[in-house]
Amino acid sequence: MTNGLQTIEHENLSSKVYGALCDAIIKGQFQPGDRLKIRDLAQTLGTSVTPVRDAILRLTHDEALIFLSPRDIRIPMISRARYLEIRTIRLRLESLAAETAARLVTDTDLARLQDLIARNEQALSSGNTALGLELNQAFHFELPAIAQMPVLYGTLRRLWLQMGPLVASAYSAGGRTMIDPHYPLLTALKNRDPAAAAAAIQADILSGGEHILHSSAFSDRE
Repeated sequence: MTNGLQTIEHENLSSKVYGALCDAIIKGQFQPGDRLKIRDLAQTLGTSVTPVRDAILRLTHDEALIFLSPRDIRIPMISRARYLEIRTIRLRLESLAAETAARLVTDTDLARLQDLIARNEQALSSGNTALGLELNQAFHFELPAIAQMPVLYGTLRRLWLQMGPLVASAYSAGGRTMIDPHYPLLTALKNRDPAAAAAAIQADILSGGEHILHSSAFSDRE
């Protein structure tokens, strides 16, 4: 019984560490090519190296990390072709989330989205790129949450694990193009207009994608 309880506790801790590292990668706290050190991460998270190692193995399976050796773990640099494939998938899936959200959105949801935009405006004005990235990510993930589509939410998180660092590398250069498209999306949601919501999220993804495509963080950069 004791061994079983210890195993459960270990699994819970590993899941928490995995979740924390997922959030950090999605929010752009790492750049493409960054090297991660297990002991440093364990110290930062206040845990032993074992759950960190377990989480890194899961993230390698998610294609969010490259595990070359225990001393060489890196954030991958993806190719333009891979990014364009991910973008194409996002256009379809986030459009579905936006369409469904437009049918189910509540006034409370709208207030939360408005608050995210307002805080993002403040981050943009103050030059706080890290906070802006976090708020941008939060805005996008509100859509599948409002749509009540947990499977879609999980699928999008896995895609963002692969492209979060790339978005981070281009976010500052994107300026207002990273936030302006959120306004017509908010309007479409207020109007409960699924088609307009889908068009708005597509415009957002494509607009921000233009700056990402000019990034020097691709593995096949010229």
